[in-house]
Amino acid sequence: MSDEREFIPVRIAVLTVSDTRSLEDDKSGDTLVARIEDAGHVMAARDIVKDDRAAIADKLRGWCADDGVDVIISTGGTGLTGRDVSVEAHRDVYEKEIDAFGTIFTMVSMQKIGTSAIQSRATGGVAQGTYLFALPGSPGACKDAWDEILKRQLDYRHSPCNFVEIMPRLDEHMRRK
Repeated sequence: MSDEREFIPVRIAVLTVSDTRSLEDDKSGDTLVARIEDAGHVMAARDIVKDDRAAIADKLRGWCADDGVDVIISTGGTGLTGRDVSVEAHRDVYEKEIDAFGTIFTMVSMQKIGTSAIQSRATGGVAQGTYLFALPGSPGACKDAWDEILKRQLDYRHSPCNFVEIMPRLDEHMRRK
């Protein structure tokens, strides 16, 4: 990290995808919220939505359209079962996918859980000038994604580059020339 730059807090929304969890027992969401706040960022919104592709995509689109949200992190629904549709919902919304996010998440996961990392389909992308990330539903996976990837990439001081410094240009294709 470079000490020459000042920290710039970003506004982050957390979405838990689950048919069974509530805010009272959402350990993965709580894990993300604690880390987001500890890092100095702003909790812009938090919600839980059922494992339904259209409902997930609708919530993502709504937050992407909200000027008070810079980043959306969802947790849950990234596995291989029939109800796991978060990745498909995210890709319904993305304008551009951040392909390397899933790759780097798998590399981090391999160090923690070995070849079981193959069962996770973490993904990242951009839509309407907003970053979106879909993480697995376990608190451990949320910790790994935040601590090893997102904490650094969402910190303007991180060198040689980070997501925050290019944030103003994410929607340049939507502006008039």
